[in-house]
Amino acid sequence: MEQYRHFIECCQKLIGAEYVYISDADKNPFLTDWSKRYTGNAIAVLRPKNTQEVAELVTLCCEENISIVPQGGNTSLCGGATPQSKGSSAVISMSRLNQIRELDLDNSTITLDAGVILSHAQDAALNAGKLFPLSLAAEGSCTIGGNLGTNAGGVQVLRYGNMRDLTLGVEVVTPTGSVFNGLRGLRKDNTGYSLKDIYIGSEGTLGIITAATLKLYPLPQSKVTSLVTIKDIDCAIKLIHQARERCNADLTAFELISTRAINLVPNKARNLRSKLDILSGWVVLLEFSSMDKEEQSQLQLETFLGEAFELELITDAVISTSIQQSKDLWSIRENIPEAQLKLGNIVKHDISLPISNIANFIEETEVKLNMLWPSMQTIIFGHVGDGNLHYNLAPISPELSEEIEEKRPLINELVHNQVYKYSGSFSAEHGIGQAKREELPLRKSSVEIELMRKIKKALDPKNIMNPGKIL
Repeated sequence: MEQYRHFIECCQKLIGAEYVYISDADKNPFLTDWSKRYTGNAIAVLRPKNTQEVAELVTLCCEENISIVPQGGNTSLCGGATPQSKGSSAVISMSRLNQIRELDLDNSTITLDAGVILSHAQDAALNAGKLFPLSLAAEGSCTIGGNLGTNAGGVQVLRYGNMRDLTLGVEVVTPTGSVFNGLRGLRKDNTGYSLKDIYIGSEGTLGIITAATLKLYPLPQSKVTSLVTIKDIDCAIKLIHQARERCNADLTAFELISTRAINLVPNKARNLRSKLDILSGWVVLLEFSSMDKEEQSQLQLETFLGEAFELELITDAVISTSIQQSKDLWSIRENIPEAQLKLGNIVKHDISLPISNIANFIEETEVKLNMLWPSMQTIIFGHVGDGNLHYNLAPISPELSEEIEEKRPLINELVHNQVYKYSGSFSAEHGIGQAKREELPLRKSSVEIELMRKIKKALDPKNIMNPGKIL
């Protein structure tokens, strides 16, 4: 570390020595991603308190040729916010940039720092009588900056769109330390290139997003949730078409979950089995939200489910009759990602497909995986309303974890080949990071890759922003 002494001393002067972590004990929590598959090293972990301090640190890094790894809540599943092992980068944590800057209720916007935890943004909107609709399992720890960096989706994309759709403006510190202030709360602004869209989804490789202006929505007056059993995936596809035709704007979420995934959350699943006749391998969790009164929304859901029964699209259903019951139903879905870890090593896939191709993809891919290695099982759940599946593979026994780890490259290749056979994408909402970097050029055209490289070179000529990620 002696070679970086001057750099560290400058950082300490800029933001205070207590916010420059250089000991292993202080740095370690920032050096491993949530999946535990990627661990790196860093010169220091820096925790600035505002945009100005971020800009000063980036300017220093640019002058000293120190690469930068921006980090939010460190919930990446692809190693996107993890430094490389050689330890020549500085991690800039956004955890102290955690202020709500402005709530503009007339304009239905919220402007906030990038380090604000997603659930805190939701609460700020709720306390003002508004809705910020982005919702995902990691919302208690992921941050707005990370959500922007990966263009996060979540369970309500079907109605409200992903993070790019929810964003009106961003503030960004560029790789040279200048500040682009694009915090405009405008729905219409045709004054040249849409610069905010360049940074959303860029995973910190083009600059550091320090703040954003986001859309707020009217708070629904009612919300009803139902868990239904279906005969097969074809019924799920027909069911979502039926839901869109009958309840279009009120359909908030439509989640396909395999029975195998539900059973990973044993207490909840046991309670459900007393209420549901789960004969097939699949259930659908759907939610309607409306500006109507609770009784009207309940009637709408019951009418819809009655029609679905008559059309033989569903075989059984349980409907929430209270806020707590709705939370209980959603907790099943939200607890699956962590519950599956007890199966051993998991090979995760965050994929998207045209809805019309989902059934064929799942059926054919299952057969091919069984031919590759019969000792694995699929754990499938996801936002099928927008074609996004979490298609995960686990060994049938934790003792086989080493074996599935050895087969990870073959499994990835098989699944991703199937995804592209059915006109899909191998990254829907988790990003590229380190996990999919080598494969990206194989899946995108040479023209797309070249355009991305030109943008990267133009905006970050020294290649100091989050090196080793995406490109």
